[in-house]
Amino acid sequence: MKLRFWPSLLIFASSYFPLALVVIIKDLDPGTFWPQHPKMALAIIVSALLCMLALYVTVRSIPPGLPVLVTRVSNKSGELVAYTLPYMISFYRFDLGDWRTLLCLLLFLGMMFALSYRTRNILVNPVLGLVGYGLYDVQFKEGARDRQGLLLSRQEFRVGDRCHVTRLSNFLYFVKKVEVDE
Repeated sequence: MKLRFWPSLLIFASSYFPLALVVIIKDLDPGTFWPQHPKMALAIIVSALLCMLALYVTVRSIPPGLPVLVTRVSNKSGELVAYTLPYMISFYRFDLGDWRTLLCLLLFLGMMFALSYRTRNILVNPVLGLVGYGLYDVQFKEGARDRQGLLLSRQEFRVGDRCHVTRLSNFLYFVKKVEVDE
């Protein structure tokens, strides 16, 4: 299953929306509370908002998928925090007016994107965690076949529940609907 490059890039960039806000805050002039580099700050915030919109549209457009029966589940939502390593950048001197700093940031984020794209973990995104999605390691039955994978879900579920899942990559699935076993 091949991920499309441009949607993947937009989804990846959306995961750094909070970092964009931190970078802009660090660029604020202490006296005026206005960005010292307003054009760059505007470009960053507009880009980040467009990427967030792309993430929203992408998540909304994922079809309901096939029903599966959950046979084992463990919460892996802490792994959504793996994207926070680049947030360490915000603790260092960061100048939006220095092209070398921006180039280094783009190079670093480019490497992070390449890793996310190649491992097909684009939707393992902390912004999804902020809006209520969890990541679960699940064993499930799809018809008569036993499968295992990571499920992204906004709804909680447990063993015995039926989930409607859409496969995003080899071991990553998206849960659109949960039928709770009473």
